[in-house]
This record gives sequence, C-alpha cells and structure tokens, in this order.
Amino acid sequence: MDLNYILRAKKFKAKKSLGQNFLIDTETIDFISNFATNNDEILEIGPGLGFVTEKLIKNSKNVVALEIDDDAIKVLNNNLSQHKNFHLIKQDILKTNINELPFNDEKIKIIANIPYYITSPILVHLLGEIDEITNKNRTKIKEMILMVQLEVAKRIVANENSNNKEYGSLSILSQMYADVEIIKIVPKSCFQPSPKVDSALVKFTIRNEPKTEITKLLKKTIKAIFSTRRKNIKNALQIAGFKNVKESLCKVGIEKTKRGEELSLFEIQKLSQALEEFN
Repeated sequence: MDLNYILRAKKFKAKKSLGQNFLIDTETIDFISNFATNNDEILEIGPGLGFVTEKLIKNSKNVVALEIDDDAIKVLNNNLSQHKNFHLIKQDILKTNINELPFNDEKIKIIANIPYYITSPILVHLLGEIDEITNKNRTKIKEMILMVQLEVAKRIVANENSNNKEYGSLSILSQMYADVEIIKIVPKSCFQPSPKVDSALVKFTIRNEPKTEITKLLKKTIKAIFSTRRKNIKNALQIAGFKNVKESLCKVGIEKTKRGEELSLFEIQKLSQALEEFN
C-alpha cells in the first residue's frame, strides 16, 4: 500500500450514499492504468480522488472524467486541472450520451470503479438492452475495465456450466455484446474505506455484432426462464404466457424438465426463435 494514497483517502470524508470506496493499492492502480496507451482516449466514470486518474493522464492521449460529488470535484480540480489532456465534467453517467463528450471520432476505452448499487443500470446504459442491436453508447466503446463487486463479476462471466445462482440475465446481457473475463481479484483491504466484500476487475472487449441473432421474443424468453429459477423451463415459459411450449421445446431438442440456467445462450436463442413461430 502507498502511504500517500492512504493519507489522502483518510482526509476525505467518503460518502456511503455514493458508494465511495477509494482504491489505495499501488499494484492494482498500476495494473488498471497500464490498460491505457498513448493512443487511447479514456472515459473514467467516478474518478473519486483521482488516484487512478493521475496515472491515466500520463499513459493516454485524452482522459474525460465524469464525477457527481462536488467535494471530489474540488480535489480533482486542485490536483489535475493543469493537465491539458484532462477534462472533468460534473455529470451522471446514467444521463450521459458518450458521443456528446469531448472525444475525437475513434472508439474509446472506459475505466470505472462502479458503485455496487448501480452496476446493472450502468451496464445496461453502456451496452444497451439485450435486444438493442444498435446502441449509441456501445458503438463508441472498444473496451471497458470495470471494478465491480466480486459476486457481480462472477455473474457477468457465468455460463450454463457455472454455479446456477451466478448465471442469469446479467450474464447474457454482458456476453451478448462483449467478450468478458475477470482479470484481477481485488481484496477489500485495497480500498479506503474498506467495503464489506472483495471486488474484481472485469474486462469487456466490445463486439461489433451480437453473439447470436436477436429474435423478437429473445428478451421475453430470457426474462421468463430466469425469473422463476425453481420452475422447470416448460412451467416457466407457460407462466410467462407463452403458447405451444411443448412443441417449441421439442423442435429445438430441449428437455421440458430442464431449468433455464442449464441452457446456453445459443440454446436460448434457438428456443426463442421456435417460440416466435408458435406464438
């Protein structure tokens, strides 16, 4: 740990309401900042006290940081406003069109320590809904390095072979439009104040095309099979109002006793296509 980071973090009154936990581990800060190169334009969401930001400014061509906390903004302006390649904007990422930020035409990288309580809304905002083939934010992004709660990271990268509780709609949303991997586990001791749980860095490499064909009923099918996990897939689909469920399952060769979390993304897509023909 860097004593400088620890002392600077302790001087600042972190706000629980904003989910502020400042990364103070030098190794992890360097690990994150090394994903930025001198040709990259970086969007940093929630820079906080700027410990990662300081390194990003040195490594990249342009850094745009979105922060909503006035006290953190004062610290950032005092420490970093002299850098010409740094742009600090008071703005909520959930209300932001990335294309309106001061970037050039090329695609950007996003680096963020996401507040745990809004992880899913942020992912939906950046990637788009499952059935949203074209999304104005996603088309501007080439890569994301996101710090999230470890439990959430496991859900993001999960598939049908993972723990059933981990695999779900968030997994499919993330993997429909990106190749995802956990690249580093970050213990809670690496933050000030220390959160109650460990975190992880997840790398999203944005895809040019969705992983599977997007059918009209894909989103509804996904919601149906994961919203009633204790039900087998036949019952889950019938509860959701689908008709001719048995025929659809038979057509794609899926046993009616299976549960939704046992199906791969490609199986779910084929099932949604069959359901579309019968409904």
